[in-house]
Amino acid sequence: MAIDDGGVSDVRPVLQITDAARTFVLEARAGEAGAERLALYLEVSGEADGAYTYDMWFEAAADAGAGDAVHHHDELAVVVTAPSIAKVSGATLDVADQGGGPGLVIVNPNSPPAAPLAAARRETDLSSPLAQAVVAVLEDVVNPQIAAHGGRADLVAVEEGVAYLRLGGGCQGCGLAQVTLSQGISVAIKDAVPGITDVVDVTAHDAGTNPYFESAKK
Repeated sequence: MAIDDGGVSDVRPVLQITDAARTFVLEARAGEAGAERLALYLEVSGEADGAYTYDMWFEAAADAGAGDAVHHHDELAVVVTAPSIAKVSGATLDVADQGGGPGLVIVNPNSPPAAPLAAARRETDLSSPLAQAVVAVLEDVVNPQIAAHGGRADLVAVEEGVAYLRLGGGCQGCGLAQVTLSQGISVAIKDAVPGITDVVDVTAHDAGTNPYFESAKK
């Protein structure tokens, strides 16, 4: 471990950053006072929909703590706060179209541990009309689409309007499984089955993306 600007830095960066993301951040930093002294700080702020959520802000690189991971990507210093290092190790900061324009996105191979109930969730009776409606969407709409990638989604349980799914085949362990769930499967199920208010992945794999950016920490 090497000491860098008061923090701890691995030889291999905890957080990878693409050229597009570095340019995006540098352009945002240019509008800050004393820009050349500022690093991009990142920390895991919580969890939502089975993925981590993040805070990002600019702060002096010299303010990094003794346990923080500090890496220099050319002229940009990136600091991952100590409690977040294990949670974002191997993640990549990139830029993607957010609908209203480009924004930062974190592609993270790590996800929060499953809640005890979800992790130990038993197979339940799926004979109810609501559960059967979800099964029909999976078999007729979802699985034919993800089968091209060797994937499959199966219904585990339906409780209080929440459909619990298990992804298998090519979807298990896939780094973009959370995107597949939130942008594809979840939308298809909730559009077709009004009684379903949420879709939860209980597969034993790591996935998730979550874009968030602030020019200064509040």
